[in-house]
Amino acid sequence: MADRLAEIMRSKSSEVTALKATVSVKDLEDQIQAFKANEQFVPRRYFIRALQDKIKENKPAVIAEVKKASPSKGVIREDFDPKTIALNYQQGGAACLSVLTDTPYFQGHDDYLMVAKQATDLPVLRKDFIIDPWQIYQSKALGADCILLIVACLSDADLMHMTLLAQDLEMDVLMEVHDEEELQRALKTPTQLIGINNRNLKTFETDIATSERLVKHMDEGRLVVSESGIGHHEDITRLQAVGIHCFLVGESLMRQPQPGVALQELMSG
Repeated sequence: MADRLAEIMRSKSSEVTALKATVSVKDLEDQIQAFKANEQFVPRRYFIRALQDKIKENKPAVIAEVKKASPSKGVIREDFDPKTIALNYQQGGAACLSVLTDTPYFQGHDDYLMVAKQATDLPVLRKDFIIDPWQIYQSKALGADCILLIVACLSDADLMHMTLLAQDLEMDVLMEVHDEEELQRALKTPTQLIGINNRNLKTFETDIATSERLVKHMDEGRLVVSESGIGHHEDITRLQAVGIHCFLVGESLMRQPQPGVALQELMSG
C-alpha cells in the first residue's frame, strides 16, 4: 500500500472511531427506518441497472463525479455547488453520480451526497474510504445507492463481509482494484461491479493502459468501470474497443466551466 494511502487509512480509522463513540449502529438503523417512514424519503435507485440501461442504449455509461479537491491536485473547483453540478451532470447524460464525502483529503461532506440525491433522479455512489461496517450503515442512512470498497484497504474477509452487508442493506458495491493481484481478490467476492483505477498509487500518475491490461483477466458477468485519467472522447472509444463501457470521470469535468456540457462532449466527441 502506498504511503499516502496508508496515511489516509490511519486518519480515517481515527475519524470512524470518534464517530462510533457518539453514534451506534442501532442509531443508524433507527435513522434508516425513520427516513423510510418520511414522506420525503427517496427510495433506492439501482446503480448497476442504470449503467446497464445506458449501455443498452449504445451510449457510454458515465459515473460523473461531484468532487471539489483531491490529495494529489488540491482544490479542483473553487465555485463548488454540489446541487448545480449534479443537475448539470444529469442534463449532460450521466448514468450515475459519484459524490466525495471524505473531508480531510477531498474537502467532501456527507451533506453533498444527500443534496445530489435529492436534486436529481440518478443513482448515487458514496465515494469515501470505507474501512468499517459502521460506515456502510451510515452510507445507507445518507441515502447512498452504491458504496466504494477499495481492495488495497481491506482484507479478503472484510471485502466479503462488507459486500454482503451492503447488499443486505440494498446497496450496490463498486470494488476498486489497481493491479492483477487486487483483481484476483475482488473476483472472489460476489460483487458484480469492478472498478479499475488507472492511477498509480505510488506516483499518482494515470494511464488507461491499466484498464486495457486488467480487463483481459476479468470474469464473464462482471461489469467493468474504468476510473481516472479519462479526459477525452478518444479515451472512451479506446476503452470501448477492449469491451469497457462504464467510466468514472471527475477531475476533467470539474475543471470545466460547464461540467454538463463537458460531459456531453466527452460522451459524443
